[in-house]
Amino acid sequence: MPRLIFLLALMLMPLSTALGAAQSPVFINPGPHELWLLIDQSTSSLRIYRGEQMLESFAPVSVGRGGVKRLRHQGDSSTPLGVFHINRVKLDSDFHIFLGIAFPTAAHAREAWEAGMMSAREYGDFMSDLRRTGEPPQDTVLGGYIGIHGLGEADPEIHRRFNWTQGCVAVTNAQIDQLADMVTIGTRVVIR
Repeated sequence: MPRLIFLLALMLMPLSTALGAAQSPVFINPGPHELWLLIDQSTSSLRIYRGEQMLESFAPVSVGRGGVKRLRHQGDSSTPLGVFHINRVKLDSDFHIFLGIAFPTAAHAREAWEAGMMSAREYGDFMSDLRRTGEPPQDTVLGGYIGIHGLGEADPEIHRRFNWTQGCVAVTNAQIDQLADMVTIGTRVVIR
């Protein structure tokens, strides 16, 4: 019975509360000193900003073989669209350095539930885990373990010519070194 009450309360929440922060890059409104990243699939680039000022641009970047989608499905090799933040750093990754992003967000989970991709129980479990730990579970129907990483031992020519990842954003090893020196846990990442 408590689970049913919880799910009903979630369903009755105003959409703006359920979605949290604005999801459109148009509305990110960075502070004047905020360091944030914009990954733009249309230009195949990753731009580093401080407030409104662009500091650096990396191109080309590689995204998932399945393209970029708002609602990705686990295993479809697509990169999720949205506004995220860096929530973990792995310095000994197979891909040199891995900067994890907090995906899926509550908004992605709600959209997946409304689209029938996630059951009410899965959505309730997701929201419960998110509230309990402060981090999204990584084993959902939307997938997880999404981040920005280097090439490791991958072929730089493949990187220049194709989108080759399983859903992450790839940059060169030198670029991920530079990013790792600049970002912190909580740095905002916009993928559009």
